[in-house]
Amino acid sequence: MRSTAVFSRATSRKIISGWTERPRRSRGGHVSRFTHQPNVTAELHRFHTVFLSWCRVDAYLSTVPELPEVEVLVRNLGPLLKNKTVRGVQVLRPRVLAPTSARRLAKALIGGRFTALSRRGKYLLFTLESGMQPAPLLLVGHLGMTGRMYLQSEGMALPKHAAVVLELGRESFVFEDPRGFGRITLDTRAIEKLGPEALGKEFTVGYFAQALARSSQSVKIKLLDQCLVAGIGNIYASEALFRAGISPRLAARRLNQEQIVRLWGAIREVLAEAIEWGSTVRLHYPGTSKLERLRHLGGAAGPGDFSTDWLKVYEHAGRPCPRCGSVIKRLVQAGRSTYHCPACQRR
Repeated sequence: MRSTAVFSRATSRKIISGWTERPRRSRGGHVSRFTHQPNVTAELHRFHTVFLSWCRVDAYLSTVPELPEVEVLVRNLGPLLKNKTVRGVQVLRPRVLAPTSARRLAKALIGGRFTALSRRGKYLLFTLESGMQPAPLLLVGHLGMTGRMYLQSEGMALPKHAAVVLELGRESFVFEDPRGFGRITLDTRAIEKLGPEALGKEFTVGYFAQALARSSQSVKIKLLDQCLVAGIGNIYASEALFRAGISPRLAARRLNQEQIVRLWGAIREVLAEAIEWGSTVRLHYPGTSKLERLRHLGGAAGPGDFSTDWLKVYEHAGRPCPRCGSVIKRLVQAGRSTYHCPACQRR
């Protein structure tokens, strides 16, 4: 059984005072509906959102969303969310809001209008405006390991692992998080600690050289440090090191200037290429309609659909190196898989 908090726009103006919690049983478990008594009727408590059916969780790949996947999502989801107003909020898994409470999230979002969606590292930044708020509101999202964010059409079933649903009228925004590592919150502290964007102007060769010079960690592990540079994950760290011809075991501070320049260029090249391909994470979609495919929003439609054909080494252990023909190896660093060519990446 799971606890759910449900809020609607009809009662949002009374959210500041006079609220009581009235437990009510439902088929899905315990549902907490926050109401203002005694003038609110049962009709005001009814949750009007509708949902899209979803595929089985065991079909997910072992890869997780990184900068390119989030960028593709932002480019698809942003235009569809723009100018839509939040009319209701349902929180099915409160922990994904931490440290924000369900009550605070509903108070902040209901009546708000989406004006922009951007990306910071692996985070999604939703900007909303409301007549009740003196300044724009920032909602921070993170997909975690297997999270999905998309719009769903009216009349569909609620996904098993839906964590947060925002009612937008004839469709809803759904944050689905099977493994529970994602976030959607009003807390912005995580993005304040991020390093420069891997594809941004602030990520220069000079900055990169200084940051690496201070670390004795292996260069592969250091690339995963989001305080060093925002957005690089396990997939693209392995790919960038291969393109640069650098051993993933080499200590970050031991890279010479030539290696740093090569690696800096390889990082930007592989991330840009991944965005162009669309995504490296499989985006399961059970429907057939092209319109619904776009509204599913996990990745680009058409040529940008899911593909890992362009990856050179990631998850290619045992296969021949595309550069020299040697066997690609897998090693474990800090609990994460690293793929490399021992011949091409000797140092």
